Amino acid sequence: MKLNNYFLTLIVAVLICSCISSGPLQIEPVKVIFDSDMGPDYDDVGALTMLHAFADSGKAEILATMASNKYALVAPCLNVINTYYGRPEIPVGSPKTHGVNIGCSQHWADSLVAHYTHTIISNDEAQDAVTLYRKILASQPDSSVVIVTVGFLTNLNDLLLSESDPFSPLNGKALVQKKVKRLVSMAGKFPEGWEFNVKEDAASSKYVFENWPTRILLSGFEIGEKILTGKRLIASNLKSPAHLAFKIAIPLAAEDKNGRMSWDQTAVLTAILGTGENFTEVKGVMIAEPSGYNRWKNLENGTHSYLVFKNSPEKLSEIIENYMMHGQKEGKK
Repeated sequence: MKLNNYFLTLIVAVLICSCISSGPLQIEPVKVIFDSDMGPDYDDVGALTMLHAFADSGKAEILATMASNKYALVAPCLNVINTYYGRPEIPVGSPKTHGVNIGCSQHWADSLVAHYTHTIISNDEAQDAVTLYRKILASQPDSSVVIVTVGFLTNLNDLLLSESDPFSPLNGKALVQKKVKRLVSMAGKFPEGWEFNVKEDAASSKYVFENWPTRILLSGFEIGEKILTGKRLIASNLKSPAHLAFKIAIPLAAEDKNGRMSWDQTAVLTAILGTGENFTEVKGVMIAEPSGYNRWKNLENGTHSYLVFKNSPEKLSEIIENYMMHGQKEGKK
């Protein structure tokens, strides 16, 4: 018995030493494609800033950034933020056929382009979004990519309808099913209602939510509506694109006096960190009508789910704004 205990102790000691020598457990970064309508609102700027903060901490790998809005300055603004955070090589895509074109009435987008380094001058210079999606997805391991959409579903509609090409013999739906882990989308209002991202390209929204072959996690209008951010950011000494965009836009709308509603940031937060202590999920199916109105059907085995608060909106405002106040890392200027 004593001999057996000796060997057991020895084995445990070896295992402990092995764990110590191999260092802490490494968690693989979440591979993300970020798809944005940046322009009509500036929460997109905060969302992409958060994504770079997660990338700098090793929690995310940004594979591409996509414009879902045909407004000419979307791709340049994406390129501005990527460049500011030391990742000018991140490819940028934009829709080349149909789509929504909504500009920036508060003029923070042209201010970003005027104040920060970028190499893309307009959406026309960005790559075709569907081609870029197919190229990126085909190059990644199976079930490894998380797509985060915080705008119109135009690109995803066109991706699902795409045919085989030099990057993959699979059609769009099969390629998504093979390579995408899940879709996280700021879309819809729950349990039902009108929401901008769904409504503006209603036909694409309907097709995507009816045909997307992987799990979909939805952060609805009613979530971001209660999470206010930006006041601490604009009071800081940061010189980031988010600082400038929020500093310009917040004073222009009376409803933003306590901070801007933070829809898109919640999609990035849950895409990288999961629901955790912040949210719970309601499972079912989102039904997008031709008009752009959305309804919800509860199903225990549903492939869609929407977020419900677990943490308080006030605490989530603090968490999200902390990520939005991310500055340049040394050596990335």
